Amino acid sequence: MLAIAAAIVFGLGLLLDLLGTSLGSGIGATTFMLLGLLLLALHQAGVGNTGFRSWRGRSRARR
Repeated sequence: MLAIAAAIVFGLGLLLDLLGTSLGSGIGATTFMLLGLLLLALHQAGVGNTGFRSWRGRSRARR
């Protein structure tokens, strides 16, 4: 889920960069790129998914 959000944020950053605009003071294409990198890092760390615990809980119930 975070990877999809990161793709959307990267797309918005690309559009802002291509148009040469910003959304106010300090919110420009670079901000969106950094936010996208943060979301990708969280995705790689395993934040925001179902988690390993819920998978283990289901496997124990089957035994």
